[in-house]
Amino acid sequence: MMKLTSLRALPCALLVLVACLAQAQNKDPALTGTQDRRPFSVEDLVRLKRLSEPVLSPDGRTVAFTVRTTDMAANRGRTDLWSLDVTARNAMPRRLTTHPENDWHPQWSPDGRFLYFLSARSGSSQVWRLPADNGEAQQVTDYPLDVGTFKLAPDGAHIALTLEVFPECPDLACTAERLRARADSPASGMVYDRLFVRHWDTWRDGRVSQLFVAPLENGRAGTPRSISGTLDADVPSRPFGDASEYTFSPDGTRLVFTARIKGRSEPWSTNFDLYEAEVEGSEPRNLTADNPAWDTGPVFSPDGNLLAWRAMQRPGFEADRFRIVVLDRKTGERRVLTEEWDRSASGLAFSADGRTLYTTADHFGQHPLWAIDLKSGKPTLLTGPGRVESFSVGERDIVFTLASLKSPAELMTFTLRGGELRELPRMNAALLAERAMGEPEQFTFLGANDETVYGYAMRPANFDPTRRYPVAFIVHGGPQVSFGNQWSYRWNPQTYAGAGYAAVFIDFHGSPGYGQAFTDSITQDWGGKPLEDLRKGLATALEKYPWLDGERMCALGASYGGYMINWIAGNWNKGDGPGPFKCLVNHAGIFDNRAMAYTTEELWFDEWEFGGPQFEVPRNHEKHNPVNHVAEWRTPMLVIHGQRDYRVPYSQGIATFTALQRRGIPSRLLFYPDENHWVLKPANSIQWHREVEKWLGEWLGQAAQRDGDS
Repeated sequence: MMKLTSLRALPCALLVLVACLAQAQNKDPALTGTQDRRPFSVEDLVRLKRLSEPVLSPDGRTVAFTVRTTDMAANRGRTDLWSLDVTARNAMPRRLTTHPENDWHPQWSPDGRFLYFLSARSGSSQVWRLPADNGEAQQVTDYPLDVGTFKLAPDGAHIALTLEVFPECPDLACTAERLRARADSPASGMVYDRLFVRHWDTWRDGRVSQLFVAPLENGRAGTPRSISGTLDADVPSRPFGDASEYTFSPDGTRLVFTARIKGRSEPWSTNFDLYEAEVEGSEPRNLTADNPAWDTGPVFSPDGNLLAWRAMQRPGFEADRFRIVVLDRKTGERRVLTEEWDRSASGLAFSADGRTLYTTADHFGQHPLWAIDLKSGKPTLLTGPGRVESFSVGERDIVFTLASLKSPAELMTFTLRGGELRELPRMNAALLAERAMGEPEQFTFLGANDETVYGYAMRPANFDPTRRYPVAFIVHGGPQVSFGNQWSYRWNPQTYAGAGYAAVFIDFHGSPGYGQAFTDSITQDWGGKPLEDLRKGLATALEKYPWLDGERMCALGASYGGYMINWIAGNWNKGDGPGPFKCLVNHAGIFDNRAMAYTTEELWFDEWEFGGPQFEVPRNHEKHNPVNHVAEWRTPMLVIHGQRDYRVPYSQGIATFTALQRRGIPSRLLFYPDENHWVLKPANSIQWHREVEKWLGEWLGQAAQRDGDS
């Protein structure tokens, strides 16, 4: 197997980045550790500018990107388009749109004269465009339905877009009329003959998201024609699919897209395939029928000779390793490019010369950018600490957003010829310069099976080495996700550091970025190796960092992390034993595996993790079922759930709270009727954090005051 580059033997490009960040820290008072700044708070968190979707202009000079700000009065986020000249060292970001409604998803026209984007300014989501040399926005589409996503053809002659339609309708007007009639009807019942009946946070209403193509002339889109309409499938996939799931061929004559046939098996199937269709009309052809697992993210080489995509091998497993597959369009030969690379690839992009593929992947608690050689499959690490969230490849540079435990996503560039990493103007520099931040440190220990496990400890803001601080022990969800060097707007250790708490979090067995075997090891062992890792990781942290107060600790988690909180309550902090935690916080956690098996929506996840449906392998579902250990619960718990959570239905949270109350354990329920699996509304986010901090304060005692008083 190919030897992976470790964080202890980083390439020259990473050393450049480390030096770059060190220089930035010396110049930026937000990172100097001074004691006279106000600690970072949840109010700061919700007000930060959130950068996403960087896209380079065809000449490589300008990057356009989306910035989300928070409108506290309206209790919502709003998005605008910005741009930056990446060739001028002293250039500053320029705001392009100021409309009260959202503008997002920028895309340059092939000639670079226009910036196309989605906007809600007409009252629905439609495609608009802005002249690159200034001017007023022009509406490109004017359809009776919302445009979900879009992509321009390389020759500019067509636009691909996705719309939700009733599949039996002959045109868009039919769908619009049916929606109006349904809204006017006094009857509200919904009838279903198959699953899904609901997905993530939305009840199904019979519509299907289809891929359309429309002619594009003089900036106006014509009548759209469905490309995927003969398939019983959503394009893009729900609930989080996007425009990366379809692509034009370089000559603009074909579209390749990802689709999963619904049938009756959709909720327990991960068999997404790639289909190809002619823009001028043809029946979609399945390119990956031989693979019963997940195929997605198609990209063409610039000359159109190669098609690359990401593919899993095991059907039914959403956390399998995404390998990169390359198809030679002339010979029909396909090969797995990254079979020897034990990492799971994210988004793909070809280099301008077609010799390299770029991707990101979890890697020892980081999520860097990689270059994959097309001939050998050799991966080269391009960036260092932090999480590369999105990137755009040009002929000379790659522009990407980089986040870390100390910073939200900000723009950077990587020069392809010289390997120079350069930090671009930071949109949040002014706010962070006035805030004291917690300092994170990564550590390792021998966890389950004596295998190396990684974790982080974060010092509180305005850290005093002579003090001992109460501990927020954060358990990540997933479970096959990494809680590494990244920025979060839901579970951010900096908010705990700002409230005077130290934070400890462990990438236990099941987390990605440490090899697929490490990720696989959690299957049918939810309460085993992860709990052992958490125990050993906490013990290591308490021994390594004397400023952690082991007598004042609270464990917190959401989703699988919430499941683990319930599991900890009955298997670590249990009965009359010396459990380490004074309190627990459970957000959207699983209480009863058996009930979860029949009420969650994406059944493939539950069935893979427990080795099959509950009715076939009931013992597997009961082996690590928190409900069977309620008699051992004794620790005060704050329970949080959203009514629109269909992934872990809110009845799981109600059941947890009921069990606590029935046993006479101090407990509190925070319930959101307007939130899903996450808490997204700004006011709710602030309330969420304040209630959690209040709970910690009640059971751990007062941490540091926000104004610096101890």
